[in-house]
Amino acid sequence: MNKFKIFFIVLVFTLNIQTNSISQNIPGSFADLAEKLMPSVVNISTTTIITTQSNPFPFEFPPGSPFEDMFKDFGSPQERQSAALGSGFIIDEKGIVVTNNHVIQDAKDIIIRVNGDKEYKAKVVGADPLSDIAVLQLETKEKFIPVKFGDSDKSRIGDWVIAIGNPFGLGGTVTSGIISARNRSIGLSRYEDYIQTDASINSGNSGGPLFDMNGDVIGINTAILGRNGSIGIGFSIPSNSAKIVIDQLIEFGETKRGWLGVRIQDVTKEIADVEKLDKPRGALVASVAQGSPSEKAGVKAGDIILEFDGQKIQEMKQLPIIVARTKVGKKVKIKIWRNKKEIFKTIKLGRLETSEDFKVTENNIPPKELIIENLKIAVRELSNEDIKSRNLPNQTSGLVITKIRNDSPLLNSIEVNSIILEAQKKKISNVNDLNKAVKEVLNSNQKTILLVIYNSQNQRRYIGIKLD
Repeated sequence: MNKFKIFFIVLVFTLNIQTNSISQNIPGSFADLAEKLMPSVVNISTTTIITTQSNPFPFEFPPGSPFEDMFKDFGSPQERQSAALGSGFIIDEKGIVVTNNHVIQDAKDIIIRVNGDKEYKAKVVGADPLSDIAVLQLETKEKFIPVKFGDSDKSRIGDWVIAIGNPFGLGGTVTSGIISARNRSIGLSRYEDYIQTDASINSGNSGGPLFDMNGDVIGINTAILGRNGSIGIGFSIPSNSAKIVIDQLIEFGETKRGWLGVRIQDVTKEIADVEKLDKPRGALVASVAQGSPSEKAGVKAGDIILEFDGQKIQEMKQLPIIVARTKVGKKVKIKIWRNKKEIFKTIKLGRLETSEDFKVTENNIPPKELIIENLKIAVRELSNEDIKSRNLPNQTSGLVITKIRNDSPLLNSIEVNSIILEAQKKKISNVNDLNKAVKEVLNSNQKTILLVIYNSQNQRRYIGIKLD
């Protein structure tokens, strides 16, 4: 009996030690940390000028009328101001601020509020749409309290984090949570390696910092999942990726990313089986750009890149991120799987931004408008820019209505800039989806189509339309 008592006491004592050890890692309060960091987090407000063309006539010409083109330039341009809010943080005592590119893109004026009271004008030092990062300079000689970057690679799932920002214009807002996941890709940009967190992030938090418990910036809050506010799924650009871009923007005013000159795709199980690769891994080279560093080094279509500069490539999406981080002009060794064996090639990296490949992919081609004849409307596919600017859920797909003819059955029910999400309870991703749904309704006895839309105020609505 005495032995049992001794064993029980030892067991309880051991459990208490373990419990205390775990509880010591749970912050009792974030107050001291928040108080220290708040002066370094800023609120950003921007003003953008939007120009629209007014109709000088009290009527509209019928679609297709020869007078429509003749008088289309008679309207006088009307300008209006559009305001937006965001967050940022100071990284240098001279007033260098980091934020998201989409917070300041096309802004006419940028006003930054520091520590809740003082306001300063700011100019853009450099901006990078591909990573959604921008660097600003406060136009003042005053000194500020900066924060420093931490090592995001050391951050682990389950670590405590806090976010500070300007959600809905409520500056100086502190929220806490944990790192929920790492290496997330959500389809917003070319280089995605997001930290996912359940710290509450809302509209206006964009560009704000995600801090670890040492008070170091390990992420830049960039996106959320959910249109109407935080649902506990937010995404931050890791500091290690961001810092490379930020340093380049400060030094050069632009980015200088490494470039291989290959088009790549996933290695599927079927491809791995055919190539006698032990498992699906690496990046399959679909094509090699003419005159590129890869072509000069002897890389061929059909090669599978397994390693780049000593780093293993487990998934295709890893390669562009790693290459972009690598210094232009560096000679790197890559491991390739070709003809069922490993070979090595040495490549001198080029610069992505000066490549013909980059110029083609980055060419701003206006979205193509297509006519849905049976509905008498013009539409275009929803873009990533639409999703960002309208703060829609990241996975949203649909068609933006760009024109509605006077004889359209939708005329009195739906407005221009509404987004068609579903037709007959089926998701709409492209024009073919909508045309198919419309034809099915016209061939039925009911002749009524049920649409699910976001209206111009981003409110979700169900609309029933009778078709002739």
